[in-house]
Amino acid sequence: MGRKSLGLLIACALLAHSLYTPLPENIEQSWRLMLTCAFLRIQTHLAPLLEMLGFRPLLLLEVLAVPPTSDENVTVAENLFNNVPVRVFVPKQKSSTLRRAVFYIHGGGWATGSAAWAPYDDLGRQMVENLDAVVISTNYRLSPQYHFPTQFEDVYDALRWFLRKKVLAEYGVDPSRICIAGDSAGGNLAAAVNQKLLDDPEVKIKVKIQSLIYPALQGLDMDLPSYRENGHLPFLTKHQMVVFWSRYFTSDEALEEAMAANKHTPVDSSHLFKFVNWSTLLPERFKKGHVYTSPIHGPSDLAKKYPGFLDVRASPLLADDSTLRRLPLTHILTCQYDVLRDDGLMYLSRLRAAGVQVVHEHVEDGFHGILSFGSPVINLKAGLRVVNKYLKWLKENL
Repeated sequence: MGRKSLGLLIACALLAHSLYTPLPENIEQSWRLMLTCAFLRIQTHLAPLLEMLGFRPLLLLEVLAVPPTSDENVTVAENLFNNVPVRVFVPKQKSSTLRRAVFYIHGGGWATGSAAWAPYDDLGRQMVENLDAVVISTNYRLSPQYHFPTQFEDVYDALRWFLRKKVLAEYGVDPSRICIAGDSAGGNLAAAVNQKLLDDPEVKIKVKIQSLIYPALQGLDMDLPSYRENGHLPFLTKHQMVVFWSRYFTSDEALEEAMAANKHTPVDSSHLFKFVNWSTLLPERFKKGHVYTSPIHGPSDLAKKYPGFLDVRASPLLADDSTLRRLPLTHILTCQYDVLRDDGLMYLSRLRAAGVQVVHEHVEDGFHGILSFGSPVINLKAGLRVVNKYLKWLKENL
C-alpha cells in the first residue's frame, strides 16, 4: 500500500471515529444523530482554543440563531419585558376573540441557548399556526457569567410583566388561557417560577396549564437510575449535567467535583432527600436492576458558600405538598434515554400524590433534546412525531 493510500485510510478511520457515537438500537436515523453529535463535539473541543484566542467559546453554536423574520402567517418581533429580552410571535390574521398564549423558556443548561435559535424560533411559529396563539419566547442571562438566582429572576420578571392586564390586552390574550412551558433547564425554570407565582399577591392572573419537557428538577442526587443507565449517551451526559448544575451556582470547581462524586449535600440537609428518593418515587419498571444507596454527605462549607442547589427555586422537586397541590394541570414529557428522565418521573409521582392532574408522555425511543430535533434544521422523524403530539395536546388543553 502506497504512502498516500495509507494516509487516506488513516484519515478516513479518524473521521469515522470522530463521527461514530454508540446509540441504542431502537433509535432511528442514527447517522443523522451521529453527525449532530460530531458537530457538538467539535464545538466542545474548539471552545478552549476560541476562548484563548479571544473569541466567545459558544461561537459555533451561534450559527443556530436566526433573525426575527415575519411571514404571511406570523408577526415576529423582539421586545423587552421588564428589561428581559423576549421574542414575540403573534398571528397576523385578525381575531374577533381573545387568543390563548404560551410563555416558553428555552433550555441549554442555564449556560447556552436562545429564543433566537432556529429550533425555538420554528417551535414558536408552529405554536402560532397550530394553536392560533400568542407566543412569548423568553431569554435570560446565562452562566458562567451569571449564576443562580439570576436566570430564575430574569424569567420570573418577564413572566410577571407579561401577566399584567395591560400587556395581555395589548397582545389580545385571554387571561384564562395561558400556558407556561420549557424544555430541560427551561423546564426547570418553568416549574420553579410557576411555584413562586402561586404565592405572589401582586400577580392576580395565574397560568392555566404548565408543560415541562424533560425538565431538570433537582440537584441533590446525581446517582439516579437514569444517570446510571444513560450517563454516557448523547445528547446530555452525566458529566455535562454535573457541569451545568454546578456552574449554575458557581465557577468554583470544588462544587463540580463534589457533585460528580455525589457528595455535595451536607448532613443537616439530609431531610430534603425524602423529596428526591427514587426508591419510593419511581415506577417499578424504572427501578429494576438498581439498588438505592443512601446519600454520602458532603462538607457543610460548600452548601454555606453556594446554597443555591438546596433552594426550591433551583430544585422544584424540593417543594412541599402544600405548594404542589395548588399547581394547575401539568404536562410532563420524559425520554427513555435521558439522564433527566427520573427527575420528571419523580415530579410526576409527587404531583399525582398531591392530587394534581398530570398528563405524562414517555418517549420510549426518545433522547434529551428530541423536541428540537423536529425542526427543519435537523428534521428527525422521531422529533417531528413528538412535536406534532405536543402541539395536539396544547391545542386540546389550552
